[in-house]
Amino acid sequence: MDITIHTSFLPHDDPDASLVFYRDVLGFEVRSDVGQGKMRWITVGPVGQPGTSILLAPPAADPGVTEDERRTIAEMMAKGTYGWILLATRDLDGTFEKVQAGDTEVVQEPTEQPYGIRDCAFRDPAGNLIRIQEVR
Repeated sequence: MDITIHTSFLPHDDPDASLVFYRDVLGFEVRSDVGQGKMRWITVGPVGQPGTSILLAPPAADPGVTEDERRTIAEMMAKGTYGWILLATRDLDGTFEKVQAGDTEVVQEPTEQPYGIRDCAFRDPAGNLIRIQEVR
């Protein structure tokens, strides 16, 4: 088999704020932006890596999601416990400084973890946890 991870999903509750974070703070390129208002699906990804994308999507747009599930999702997003992603960079300190300068909520400054990686963490405007680890 030849399978790759092409696109991962993160929810948004304010597409404009999420677009600013992923495009302007993280430096991702916008690959598509469809829909309108809060019902927008925005695909972003790292420049020069067209095979890897993040789909920023309304969290409860699926018609199969019940009202109770929508409420639970909204509550989890507000607490920052619903979505997260792990990114990587060769320049963790430089990346941390740039992201921090973007008026982003810092969850953890660059830290050497006891399990052998060095990483930092932020929250995006929707409350998703964005962990960035250093590639060595």
